Order: sequence, then structure tokens, then C-alpha cells
Amino acid sequence: MTGARWLGPAERQAWLALYAVATMLPGTLDADLNRRAKITLFDYHVLAMLSEAGDHTLPMSELAGRSNASLSRLSHVVTKLEGRGWVRRSQSTRDLRVTTATITGEGLENLQVLAVDHVDYVRQLVFDALDDRDVTDLERVGKKILARLDETHWILKQSAPVVSA
Repeated sequence: MTGARWLGPAERQAWLALYAVATMLPGTLDADLNRRAKITLFDYHVLAMLSEAGDHTLPMSELAGRSNASLSRLSHVVTKLEGRGWVRRSQSTRDLRVTTATITGEGLENLQVLAVDHVDYVRQLVFDALDDRDVTDLERVGKKILARLDETHWILKQSAPVVSA
């Protein structure tokens, strides 16, 4: 196996830490949201992305990009959230070929209630252990890695910070 670019000791430790966070954090947040509202972290994120849209509406394709999901996965989740009365799907008024998703008033109310504890939990698990420089470094490093995964990702195009967790 000559020519392999093995990780050095510091790289290995950084990788193991990143891998552990990437696998443990979503499950921990999922469990909390499931206990409190019978929704997943992905469900919550879909609702948050819709709540941040100008008119609380996004084309399904854009929502898929903002939630890092395939249209198929997103469609299943939107169907589930429609069943709860939290999201509504409709044809775009601008382009009849486009399906949009809109967070309903009930969905927005539930998200706002959930957000208080969810953001606090994110703060406890992630940000309370970091200083301002760590937060800046986390964003910088995260965006560098994200650019290798998807150089057109919407997060890389945004200039202002987003409030939701």
C-alpha cells in the first residue's frame, strides 16, 4: 500500500473528534425533539428553513437544498408535517411546474415553542463550551469542509448569520 496518504497523529485525533460529533450530535438532538414533540431533527430543520423564508414558503427543490436532503426524503417529511397541519404544499403561482411548501400558522406556533428549548440545548451541547474565537474557527473550518462536499451549497453563498439552530 505504498502511496497511501495516512493521517498523521494530530489529523487522526481531529478526524475522530469530528466523526464522533457528526454521529453523536444529531442523535442526541433527535432524541430530545422526539421526546418533546415526536419530531426528528430533520423535521425541525425543515420547519426552521420554511420559517426563515420571506413568506414562509420555499420551492421544494430549494427546501431540499437547504435541508441537505433528496427530494424524495423531503417529500416524505413534508407529507408527515402536512398530516400534522404544520406544512402545506401547493403549486407555485409563478411557475405551475414548481411545488412549494409553506409552514402554516400552527406549524410556526409549534416551531416557536420548540425553538426556545431546542436552541438552548444546542447552546448547552455546542456553544457553551466554545469562546468567540472557537465559534469563528468552527464556522471557518466547517465551510472549508462543506466546500469540498458541495461547492454550490447555499450556506457558502450566504453573507449574514442565520438565527435558528
